[in-house]
Amino acid sequence: MTTGSDVRAAFTDPAENLAFDEALLRVAPESPVLWLWRNPVCVVVGRGQRIAREVRVDECVRDGVPVLRRASGGGTVFHDPGNLNVTLVLPGPADRPLEALGQVMSAAVDQLGLVPRIGDRGLFVGDAKLCGFAVFRTKTGLLAHSTLLVETAAGLVGRYLTGAPPDPRPLDSHRSPVASLAEHGLRPGFPAVEAAVRAAASQLLGTLVPRPPSAAELARQRALLHTRYRYPSWHADGAQRAA
Repeated sequence: MTTGSDVRAAFTDPAENLAFDEALLRVAPESPVLWLWRNPVCVVVGRGQRIAREVRVDECVRDGVPVLRRASGGGTVFHDPGNLNVTLVLPGPADRPLEALGQVMSAAVDQLGLVPRIGDRGLFVGDAKLCGFAVFRTKTGLLAHSTLLVETAAGLVGRYLTGAPPDPRPLDSHRSPVASLAEHGLRPGFPAVEAAVRAAASQLLGTLVPRPPSAAELARQRALLHTRYRYPSWHADGAQRAA
């Protein structure tokens, strides 16, 4: 069985979290990497998305909710401490990365007591989306990540994200009704949810050894903060600063 790593890192700034998320892929790990993390309140758009089409900007400004951009594709998501972000990095030319992440998240949710199904770009319980998926590839590996709604109220998501536009475009988010574990009647607490995800990942990928961030990962995080995640134009329209 493969021996991978379960990175234990906690950053309080969403820009630092997004930079570290990408850094895990950029250092080209030789075995699978799992990282579980949470953000403060913010909205995160996909790599090529237009903020005006995805975000209720006036509401975000009114409530002081920052809008950030990530490196992966996929749809816009609302983050807050009530949801759990799951990052899975696989080395080399891995096949069907979203399938691997979907298997991990399905097994974790099943262990927690719900009956999940994989649907359009996410995991559903009934007709409501519980978590979405996104992926980002490089020549040396790929990153798949998910935002699992644990305690976040569905109304908060709708407060800051736009509805489906009348003129849909390829990069627009696919809007679906959402519901958290709590709204499905489950309140296991974050330690239990994280344990379920780690157990499911270990079953699929082999042993995942807990470790702190490596020096290379932190160095790459700092570089990405400079070129992308501390650079306003990156978040506004995807333009990055020269290294």
